[in-house]
Amino acid sequence: MNYRHAYHAGNFADVFKHAVLALCIEHLKLKPAPFRVIDVHAGRGRYDLAGIEAGKTLEWIDGVGRLLGMDAPALPAAIEELLRPYLDVVRDLNPEGRLSIYPGSPLIARRLLRPGDALVVNELHPEDGKTLAALFARDPQTKVLALDAWTAVKSLLPPKERRGLLLVDPPFEERDDFEKLSAALADAKSRFETGAMILWHPIKGLPAVEAFHRAAGTAGFEKTLSAQLFVRAPLDESRFNGCGLFIVNPPWTLKAGLERLGPSLAQRLAQGAGAKFVLG
Repeated sequence: MNYRHAYHAGNFADVFKHAVLALCIEHLKLKPAPFRVIDVHAGRGRYDLAGIEAGKTLEWIDGVGRLLGMDAPALPAAIEELLRPYLDVVRDLNPEGRLSIYPGSPLIARRLLRPGDALVVNELHPEDGKTLAALFARDPQTKVLALDAWTAVKSLLPPKERRGLLLVDPPFEERDDFEKLSAALADAKSRFETGAMILWHPIKGLPAVEAFHRAAGTAGFEKTLSAQLFVRAPLDESRFNGCGLFIVNPPWTLKAGLERLGPSLAQRLAQGAGAKFVLG
């Protein structure tokens, strides 16, 4: 695989995905029983926004930079509160107030876990996997693997705690990644029917997304939620116009939270006409 998330760390898609990830983890913490977070496309776990890769694209400026950059206007109090679990992790890594480090989903999840909870992170890319392993080398609550992500979904479910959250965040390098995402969802149904799952996907054109939603609907989960953030109207299918999260067994508070958070993020992160948030 060739995908390197370091070029895209902290972009608008990361902001949306990580904000929702944090909200779901905080909901799991409302019950005392331990749980496990499983991230099968984990990346490095921690990114240098001043590094070569992020410096080439500068995507973070129109992502997390719109929220916490030096010139970013203050967020409305209600939105700040919804984003607090996520933003607190970012702020803790940047104590001087200037954005230089961005946490990937493994580090966000780890910072939010309680003693007794567990994290499993998986990254196939050899260099990024080595960096990820070093990040968690002395952490007894975190296990680092280097499997094919689709194999990992099968081998890691169900978690022994029988409570948890699966994050599936493919790079979408291959033409059949939507089909693989649908297949992983169907397989997870037989292994972890009651578990929470977040499946991320890009939005370039709408037909591929609509086909995925139809396929996802056949998996048979009773409770699902689709959240789509558009930074511009999806008129040019060659562009990265937005991203979506297909959430299985969402926390009961999540829909109401996203009804407030989503439109605010669409406005703050807009990159062109037609930016919007769609929840269904």
